Amino acid sequence: MKKKIIALMGMAVISCALLMGCGSKAETPAAETTTEAENSDEETAKTEETAEPEKADAEEAAAATLEDGIYTADFNTDSSMFHVNEFYEGKGTLTVKDGQMTIHVVMPSKNIVNLYEGLAEDAQKDGAELLQPTAETVDFGDGTEPEEANAFDVPVPALDEEFDLALIGTKGVWYDHKVSVSNPELLQD
Repeated sequence: MKKKIIALMGMAVISCALLMGCGSKAETPAAETTTEAENSDEETAKTEETAEPEKADAEEAAAATLEDGIYTADFNTDSSMFHVNEFYEGKGTLTVKDGQMTIHVVMPSKNIVNLYEGLAEDAQKDGAELLQPTAETVDFGDGTEPEEANAFDVPVPALDEEFDLALIGTKGVWYDHKVSVSNPELLQD
């Protein structure tokens, strides 16, 4: 019987605590509703005020380019078949001059004949300006025979944003790819 009384008293204390907690909110609902509404209006006003500058900042950041110079940068592709020569560990040489960016990438072989900045469909049209390769020798420095590979200078419209780059191989078929350039690091003079 003593245990029942202690249990009932405990439940009564908990019930009172809950009622007091709930009661304090019930006493000022109008004040809280007004405050919440005012806060909501203030947040909306602040959001509207800061939305324009944030949008402008984002556009400025996207339009901004690196300072003129030579950088190493990651050349990311959407395919394991289209990538930078393994010797260069996925990187190319990014040159920035007068706000224009170009990345020099060395392919694994001479199997990629041309590149086109855009879609494969457009690359096949009359007057399409194809990116021409330059032949480079890749010396792995491990005693193996140096390899000949094609390299390309690819215009980069923006950092960290995908862009279309079509390629044609020795089989004469065009393929669409998405590439991006990221993580530029200034080369020391």
